[in-house]
Amino acid sequence: MPRLPTILSVILPASNEADEIAACLRAVLHSNWRKPGAMQVIVVANGCTDDTAARARALVNDYDERGWLLQVIERQAGGKLGALNAGDAAADGAIRVYLDADVTVSPNLIPELHTALDVAAPRYASGKVIIIAPKSWVSRSYARIWRKVPFMARGVPGCGVFAVNAAGRARWGAFPDIISDDTFVRLSFKPEERIGVPAPYDWPIARGFANLVKVRRRQDAGVRQIAEQFPDLLENDDKDRMPRWRTILMALDQPLSFAIYCAVAVAVKLRPPSRDWSRGR
Repeated sequence: MPRLPTILSVILPASNEADEIAACLRAVLHSNWRKPGAMQVIVVANGCTDDTAARARALVNDYDERGWLLQVIERQAGGKLGALNAGDAAADGAIRVYLDADVTVSPNLIPELHTALDVAAPRYASGKVIIIAPKSWVSRSYARIWRKVPFMARGVPGCGVFAVNAAGRARWGAFPDIISDDTFVRLSFKPEERIGVPAPYDWPIARGFANLVKVRRRQDAGVRQIAEQFPDLLENDDKDRMPRWRTILMALDQPLSFAIYCAVAVAVKLRPPSRDWSRGR
């Protein structure tokens, strides 16, 4: 089937994601895309020592049948920022969707992102994040509290997937060498320029206490780094603090989960962050 001109590019950095990449790509493939035009999906396998690239290429024909392009780029060097920049360099679509390999999009997410971003003014968009906890009672307990944090419950966090239109992408050049690319992009837009679409997506959190601490430590370090290197972006931060009364009610309602959430926060402050960007599955 001949391809129509690309109007949306999905950029998917993947480092040793052999166990996740096929499910991620199949979910994108099953999108309810009805807008005339084509989708381009670019998998950037960076620093892989497994068969991530081969598993991605196994789906090229399936994408061809829908008139979409699935392209796989292999980079010997690791690093998510380099992978994002390589994907951007190969992308043709005016709308860019940045997707993590362990995310599972719902069928309506891609078309809803396109509708939200098909405007001239700069815009940022993401879907409704569904936090998926692994088979770990610690992670499940942590997730019960995290889902209720105002930023996660009412904001547009963009965890694992966020998208921008052409005017929005023009706000920065290459991705800078930073820890938290999602925070950098989100804070490049004012709150009123961010759109949360109703379509959900599944986003898994780390397994076990040690990995939760590792990931949370990197998240906090990423925010501090942006405050140091891009202080002007903090003007766009709209994170709400949870009211004290609500915190108390949460602690009384789910004391074990609240204790684990607090224990992770305390452990994060006891040791400096690592530069390793893996999610610690």
